[in-house]
Amino acid sequence: MTPGPAFDTSATRLGRRRFLTLSAASAALPLLARRSWGFGSQVRKTMVGGIELTIVSDGHLTFPASLVAPAAPPEELAALFTAAFGAMPENVMPETNHALLRTGDDLVLIDNGSGNKFQPTAGRLLENLAINGVDPADVTKVIFTHAHPDHVWGTLADDGTLRLPNATFFVGGAEFDFWTNPDTLTTMPGDFAPWVIGAARDLNAVAGKMVRVAEGDMVAPGISVIDTPGHTPGHISVLVEGGDGLIVIGDVAAIESVNVAHPEWVFGFDTDPDMGIATRKALLDRAATDGHRILGYHFTYPGLGYVERDGEGFRFVAEA
Repeated sequence: MTPGPAFDTSATRLGRRRFLTLSAASAALPLLARRSWGFGSQVRKTMVGGIELTIVSDGHLTFPASLVAPAAPPEELAALFTAAFGAMPENVMPETNHALLRTGDDLVLIDNGSGNKFQPTAGRLLENLAINGVDPADVTKVIFTHAHPDHVWGTLADDGTLRLPNATFFVGGAEFDFWTNPDTLTTMPGDFAPWVIGAARDLNAVAGKMVRVAEGDMVAPGISVIDTPGHTPGHISVLVEGGDGLIVIGDVAAIESVNVAHPEWVFGFDTDPDMGIATRKALLDRAATDGHRILGYHFTYPGLGYVERDGEGFRFVAEA
């Protein structure tokens, strides 16, 4: 699968280049006032049936607001941001909400963050796990929703050892194949080369402890895989059964006030924009129909709430 139209507009290319430059240089860009965003300083725990959910932050990222919905009508996009945050920002600061699921003898972590290889405001996952009394050695399973830097670059310590040494790693088969295929370096936009190299590095590092998964596969009792491609070719979400149920959506939707309200708007980091839109619509419709809670990786901490239909789109209602 090659990148689609989201990478074809000059505005998207410029915004993406600015984001990648920021990430490489660890520079600072003008931000919304910090009071408008939370960054997971508190601890959020809840139950999904008999499974304990702890939401742990890895910090936050910074990228141009234009990439949230690069093809959206500017006035509509500005109105949504202004309603949510009081102003139309130049840049957004999406958070990084990790689900830690305790069920039986398993401690399952969804994604393992950026480590110290991406943006300086991320990479806090192990520190925040420790605050919650979790030793990295206690994690038995890691599910990768996909292999973008903020989801897998925390795999290796500086000395090349695994930061979660006792875990088995679960990844969509299509995701592993895409990022480890040498041809991906030439089919992705050139400025994404560090992402391709980093994904291949981390996925190959755990290949001997990896389980390839697809739709319906069980990772642990009550925890299974939903295929949600589009953001990346093998992106997966995670269904947690019990109670109202929970879908951990990864990056199917990024900023809740925009991508949930208008799932038909392209998200600038989707590898296949058309598939990303179709997947986003279908998953949000499923959550609204079934009454499952969702957990958005980049939603305002803790990122947990319900989806309601709102005209032709949806509305995210954060859980109190």
